[in-house]
Amino acid sequence: MALTQTDHFAHIRRMRDSRFPHEIAAILPGEFFVSPDPMIVYTVLGSCVSACVRDPVAGVGGMNHFMLPKPKDVGNDSWGESTRYGSYAMESLINEIIKRGGSKSRLEIKLFGAGRIYDGTIDVGARNAEWVLDYLQAEGLTACKTDLGDVFPRKIYYFTESGRVLMKKIERVKNHTIAERENEYATKIQSKEQAPAEDVTLF
Repeated sequence: MALTQTDHFAHIRRMRDSRFPHEIAAILPGEFFVSPDPMIVYTVLGSCVSACVRDPVAGVGGMNHFMLPKPKDVGNDSWGESTRYGSYAMESLINEIIKRGGSKSRLEIKLFGAGRIYDGTIDVGARNAEWVLDYLQAEGLTACKTDLGDVFPRKIYYFTESGRVLMKKIERVKNHTIAERENEYATKIQSKEQAPAEDVTLF
């Protein structure tokens, strides 16, 4: 039986923008989205990381948005199987692409985010970046494009059909809302327990 868009992603907010030719799926921290049809996946990243992944032959692509590498105690964490963690976000995204006809050997992967948007001694973004690069190496995968680190939040628009990315770095003085949102999200979690440069367009 063929998988439909409503099987796993009915909760994802959709919208239209006259600047773009396809429907936009807007994902939040802890969410991911995959489509076999031409779509645009949008998110805003602070210290979080998004992997943009597609199989260019099958025409299936998607993006995730995770905030922490993995649960501290997988065995006893009731939120363990959650895509808010990179360990599950990456597996979930790749598995859904494969379910829709993709092949792991053909995956094109681009990574974004991991900004240092908090003042303090702990660099959450750096930890996320280190983890996701280690994960790809362990899985025998390679990112063809990465834009990780720095001090800026990022807006990302990912075109699932072509693999094109539109990225806007947000001025740090304007990122208080993003930092507050991620901090609130992190508190909630803890309480429960390189491609061609032209494929990425700055706007």
